[in-house]
Amino acid sequence: MSESKGATYTHGHHESVLRSHSWRTAKNSAAYLIPYLKPDMTLLDIGCGPGTITADFAALLPQGHVTGLEVPNSDVLDKARANAAERGVTNITFTTGNALALPFPNDTFDVVHAHQVLQHVGDPIQMLKEMRRVTKPGGIVAAREADFSGMTWYPEVEGLEDWRVGYLKTARANGGEPDAGRRLHVWAKAAGFSRESITLSVGTWCYYTPEERAWWSGLWADRSVSSNYASSAIQHGVYTQEGLQRVSEAWRKWGAEEDGWFTLIHGELVARV
Repeated sequence: MSESKGATYTHGHHESVLRSHSWRTAKNSAAYLIPYLKPDMTLLDIGCGPGTITADFAALLPQGHVTGLEVPNSDVLDKARANAAERGVTNITFTTGNALALPFPNDTFDVVHAHQVLQHVGDPIQMLKEMRRVTKPGGIVAAREADFSGMTWYPEVEGLEDWRVGYLKTARANGGEPDAGRRLHVWAKAAGFSRESITLSVGTWCYYTPEERAWWSGLWADRSVSSNYASSAIQHGVYTQEGLQRVSEAWRKWGAEEDGWFTLIHGELVARV
């Protein structure tokens, strides 16, 4: 995940975060973009993390090439390279750079993609301008961003609404915008895209089976006390360690609910250059 001047990546790459990121695929996280892809395209994946979506793109573009970008000195690229090698994907390259000043010439890629990155950078409009700059004329800029205020769950377990409020405060204190999904089209227009060039959609993740509940609640229970998010929340005075422990316990309580259900919504943007 990219990190840029003026903002701190709220989650970091703790195991509980990578547990979530490694679950992501092109099918469950970028289905809106797949119909636009052609086998010989070149694609840049900004904030590629452990590279599971990136490798899927490479498989979908067998005559093309995919570049995964992460922040400098990111150990997560070792996981991305290992994942690609394990899958036998060869039309893929991983590199580092700043999402607000991409290290590529103008008009380099057919598609420039970012998943859950704009919400974490200090200047999402500048990042979209950079994505536009390195995309070829007629190419596509694509982004998918969660909207934390739009997340919904059942039942109303005590402590989960406190988690949401605390997360919003922490992410904004770190310089990001956790309700990015609803803002994508506004940011895109500010970055120079015309209204006519923009296509919007909404995607969801939904967790409700016992296995899904255990996985989703467990990673957030761990993330709430052990990740960069936990240290940021304490640093900004949003939580004490005891408060984070209560949030963690609320997640585990929700995960044990037989009728538990949790849904995330994501704004999705396809913008023609």
